[in-house]
Amino acid sequence: MGSSEGSRVRSPTQEAQKQYGVTRPISTAGPANADLRKTAVLEKFLVDSGLHESEEEAAKIERVLECIKEIVKDWVRQLTRLKGYSDRMVEVANAVIFTFGSYRLGIHGPGADLDTLCIGPSYVNREKDFFVILQNILAEREEVTELQPIPDAHVPVMKFKFNGVSIDLLYASISMLVIPEDLDIADVSVLHNVDEPTVRSLNGCRVADQILKLVPNVEHFRTTLRCIRFWAKRRGIYSNVTGFLGGVNWALLVARVCQLYPNAVPSMLVSRFFRVYTLWRWPNPVMLCETEEHELGFPVWDPRKYPRDRTHRMPIITPAYPCMNSSYNVLSSTLRVMMEQFQFGNKICEEIDLNKAQWSALFEPYLFFESYKSFLQVDVVAADADDLLSWKGWVGSRLRQLTLKIERDTREKLQCHPYPHEYSDTSKQGCHCAYFMGLQRKQGEAVQEGQPFDLRSTIDEFKHSVNMYMFWRPGMEISVSYVRRRQIPLYVFREGHRRTQSPRATSEHHAEKSPGEDGEARGSGSSERRLRRKRVSDGLQVESPEKRPSLGPAKRDSISAEALNRASQVDRENSLSMGSRRAKGCSAFFSFPTVKTPTATSCRPNSTLGPTVT
Repeated sequence: MGSSEGSRVRSPTQEAQKQYGVTRPISTAGPANADLRKTAVLEKFLVDSGLHESEEEAAKIERVLECIKEIVKDWVRQLTRLKGYSDRMVEVANAVIFTFGSYRLGIHGPGADLDTLCIGPSYVNREKDFFVILQNILAEREEVTELQPIPDAHVPVMKFKFNGVSIDLLYASISMLVIPEDLDIADVSVLHNVDEPTVRSLNGCRVADQILKLVPNVEHFRTTLRCIRFWAKRRGIYSNVTGFLGGVNWALLVARVCQLYPNAVPSMLVSRFFRVYTLWRWPNPVMLCETEEHELGFPVWDPRKYPRDRTHRMPIITPAYPCMNSSYNVLSSTLRVMMEQFQFGNKICEEIDLNKAQWSALFEPYLFFESYKSFLQVDVVAADADDLLSWKGWVGSRLRQLTLKIERDTREKLQCHPYPHEYSDTSKQGCHCAYFMGLQRKQGEAVQEGQPFDLRSTIDEFKHSVNMYMFWRPGMEISVSYVRRRQIPLYVFREGHRRTQSPRATSEHHAEKSPGEDGEARGSGSSERRLRRKRVSDGLQVESPEKRPSLGPAKRDSISAEALNRASQVDRENSLSMGSRRAKGCSAFFSFPTVKTPTATSCRPNSTLGPTVT
């Protein structure tokens, strides 16, 4: 890292270093003076970027938590009385609130969601008592806005704002008649006789506690995680629901790097983070500790035992029983995007280590609309703001399924990049938002005319699944259309106009650019002729809608030994530096060389309606 081994700060217990994790560390080297200086600069950058809460914001969250605690306690007492229990039971009836996620890990930032878990007695259920009675209680309070229940999520949740603080509230009913105030959630007995959604709800807190116990230096972990989360959001890959990674996933990845470099400071850990995950051989799992079975009998992630676990693309295993894959949502397409971003981060960190770049370069926003030539645009419309809140939440949660269906129906030859940001066209009547997905042929696939990817049935299947929404109301509509880069609506650009592609965006972009790729014919002619025009330069052909062709039919860390040896050698020798217009309802027939989708029409619900781990 630019200085001799003798100038490094040595830990007094470095020779008898405790082993963290399932393997020995890659390096136990401490920081050089240059690393300490880079860490100070990084920490100042994070503070200047507004990633730390003020004292006033922290105090406000404490007040909100106290209010929620009182609300759920009163709720449980009311239910205890309504269910016919004795006055004594009503008096001792209780519910407790735990936090998890960024707040419990100690890295909560301004405006971030506050993840909370309510634990109640066995006779208070989730389906009616939580999602009906408590929801009605919250809806009547003036402090509560944007109330959005999601009972059918993988982890059922109620989302709302309380005095402006965003809350994600889970519920777990455990096998106790009276919940003690000092309930030990780490005790595995809390999992006795509960269902799997309850286990998933409880494990948010249990996993956060385990992570903090399994890292060598909690403060270094927190600073590094704050940095990586900020980077992931800037690069458009922070979203569990669309197939990327969420908060717990990033925390586990950072914690593993902390285990592999136990004496490193944050500037070193950030650099090693990108080095490690650029070299990682997925789908081998990231694990902080060995998985363990228990007499309670919940399934524990094990690809040798469960065939479904072998299909996971990017397994990141939680450390609390029952150990699960926290990143089961990752798809082939989203894994590809994340690997490209890891490589980008590694390249920038190499430049930073050579003093050729500043930390700000690592956090440059990803220029999504400059990185693809073709897109799917998903427009979501509702009658009012409350309807749009619930409707877009549902549609957004199904975008991963659209990516999965495209992968399946094109045999992964058409790559899809769902972008986890929403955009709003305020000029539209009613309430509106739009999501976008970048499309490109898989690299190395030859352009062959006459072999179309037909996405019409894929889109129809997606819209059908979306329109099964149980809370559908009149005015809730969805349309899916194909757009070229030049047709991207102006409201997605903050500047109000399309940006020219920057040199860095060009160098980052994974697809080959063809000459004249965005050129438009300037001659006169009908829009239909323009739709029919063949784009030979990028293998893209847009056809008229009347043409309807037939529809087409391990358990150890795994960076390669050589790579680990090289990385270890580097650390020991300290010598290597770290690197609208919308398509106006037109037909969405397009191809790679020919891909066809249905016409972008709104759709209302019908009333009847992997690789082996080694």
